[in-house]
Amino acid sequence: MKMIIAIVQDKDSNVLSNEFIEANVRATKLSTTGGFLRSGNTTFLVGIEDERVEEVLALIKKTSHSRGQFMTPQVNMNVSMDASASYPVEVHVGGATVFVLPIEQFHQF
Repeated sequence: MKMIIAIVQDKDSNVLSNEFIEANVRATKLSTTGGFLRSGNTTFLVGIEDERVEEVLALIKKTSHSRGQFMTPQVNMNVSMDASASYPVEVHVGGATVFVLPIEQFHQF
């Protein structure tokens, strides 16, 4: 058995959740916040049999898309600051960060 921890952008979470339901994959859905852009994420915790890991990873890959987003860098009051530092820059967000961990024991009470 494996534990899959998948961190996806909120924009992709409902589609992934529906895919999990259709594929009979049970998942716990947690609201989380990313540290870089401080934007909303959703973290899915999935306990799954070893032979279904690739199926779950394929669902995550299919539904979690990377996209460009503009952000304005924090303003630093340093006099040596470049004038262009206050303009928005495009960063790539989204996709999924996925961890697959071995499970030593599983209990359901």
